[in-house]
Amino acid sequence: MSAVPFPATPRRAGTDPVEPVTPTTPVASAAAGVRTASITQSSPHYGTTRRHSLYGTEDRIIIDPGSHVWKVGFSGEGKPRDVFWAGGQDGERLWTLNRAMEIVAREEEDRMLNIRLERCLRSVFHESLLADPKSRKVILVEHPLLPMHVKEMVARILFSNLQVPSISFASSHLLALLAVGRITGLVLDCGHLEATVLPIFSARPLHHQLRTTPLAGSRLTSHLRALLLLFGTYLPPPTSLSAAANIPAAARSSRVPEEILTDAVIEEIKTRCCFVGDVLDSSDTQVTSPSGGDRSTELDLPPLSDATQSESDFSRVSMDVDSSTSEQHASSGFSVISHSQLPPAERRFPSENHLQALASMYTRHSTATDLSLKVVPPLSQQTGTGRGTLIIPGWIRERAAEVLFEGGDVDESSVAEVILESLLKVPVDLRKTMASSILVIGGTSMLPGFIPRLHAELIRALAPPQSSPRQSGRPNRTPVPPYDRYASLRALVPYFAVLNNPSARSTASTSDRAAANSGRAPAFMPSLMAWVGGSLAGAMKIGGAEVTRERWDEMESQRESQEDDSTTVQSYARSSAAVLPDWTRAPLPVGAPMAAVIRHAPAPEAMPQTPVGA
Repeated sequence: MSAVPFPATPRRAGTDPVEPVTPTTPVASAAAGVRTASITQSSPHYGTTRRHSLYGTEDRIIIDPGSHVWKVGFSGEGKPRDVFWAGGQDGERLWTLNRAMEIVAREEEDRMLNIRLERCLRSVFHESLLADPKSRKVILVEHPLLPMHVKEMVARILFSNLQVPSISFASSHLLALLAVGRITGLVLDCGHLEATVLPIFSARPLHHQLRTTPLAGSRLTSHLRALLLLFGTYLPPPTSLSAAANIPAAARSSRVPEEILTDAVIEEIKTRCCFVGDVLDSSDTQVTSPSGGDRSTELDLPPLSDATQSESDFSRVSMDVDSSTSEQHASSGFSVISHSQLPPAERRFPSENHLQALASMYTRHSTATDLSLKVVPPLSQQTGTGRGTLIIPGWIRERAAEVLFEGGDVDESSVAEVILESLLKVPVDLRKTMASSILVIGGTSMLPGFIPRLHAELIRALAPPQSSPRQSGRPNRTPVPPYDRYASLRALVPYFAVLNNPSARSTASTSDRAAANSGRAPAFMPSLMAWVGGSLAGAMKIGGAEVTRERWDEMESQRESQEDDSTTVQSYARSSAAVLPDWTRAPLPVGAPMAAVIRHAPAPEAMPQTPVGA
């Protein structure tokens, strides 16, 4: 199985593909009177002679469901047949981290989720794969934190509505590790809702050492929208052709309206424009407040991680820049510009000084150019000529992803901190093996520069603290040393290695194990790694826990046989938990006995004493 490029742009579920397929007919050649026909492939998109039968059961259906993007295809292939947005590019996500607390609201939420899931699953078989679901086994690439009610809905739709023969539930982290030819490693999945770290030893996921953080794609999306509202520039379309020729762009520039920053626009900016910059040195963190004169303030980078600063309801500020501009509209919709255009602004609000100082600091140390994007204007401006122009500052393209690497919060650890927290929970004799076998997957990790920055943040987090020791209350006592959270992991610095690091570099301090593992994984895209592992597992006729349709029908018949409503709900909950695998209900590992057991344990018998000299 070889690495292949990413498929076409994800489409909306239930619609035709974005790019139509134009199959080519093989040409037969004749040489020396002998007719030789070329090999007919199964599809013009795949360089293989493997044919998929509509009525066969050998090739399984691999479904990688996500709250945002779904990837589906057949087993034995190197890339999915279709990738689409589950709720539509402009629609809501299928599920979120929050669930309604009221019973009526939760029932309505589950009803709408069931409708969306059924539409997506029917689109998988009837539009994406054109396969008969009654004769196809399904491998469901399961996220460890997939909500149980979502898993039950998917199983009910596949068994009751589509009548598939069986469903195999396989861990996405384990499948991604199998795709790179490993059975032991530390897998980081940075998806849309959350980033999850799961250690795997000998093909056994250590679910009790799992760590997660909400700093992922959805947080990056909201952070990017907030930065564009604060520091972006919008040029509305001119009202007439004469106004476009006579009125300069600086006179037409204004704040960015919230209506134009739709999910589709933010997704396009995030995937096509943004990248992850390098770590700034401590000497570059001196920022000067616009209202403070020559006073400078030392800040810990990245400073825009605080939610009260970057994603709250701040007034949108404007910037005084040069009025000259050069716009070159490209076919892709973007064009490089020299400077953002904004009219002179009045005195800024006091709460905006800190954000403006941070913007000035990032602008001073940024090498990225500003981009302009043609967007659909608001309804009040659609009477003009053409579309509006959204100017994206270069420092936002480079530093918007800083929110993923800023830690210090108990509930929202950075992406590097969740890896270190998981290593703290791993047994000591496995830490070197896990640290030298880190695998990064997920759609958010496809940002250019994400993996090298993650490796640099791991080394940076393990650096010794530079703060002075705390002074004790009593003068005759020694000062208290500063709290060193990751002191026990500092010896692992030479062993850190990312298997799919595209820019792996070995230094003198790098260990031989890290040099042998860094960048050695196949060049599969991080977002496809779990699906490729599922395709490999389906081709090898292996997988996770398999649930057959007969077993599911028995559970359904037992539920329907109950007469009491309360008993029905309890028995259904117990039966579904018994049928569907759920690692959260797995028994805890065997450890020390309970205190009560030790207290009431019988006293050990006295050992017979042997006389001395006997």
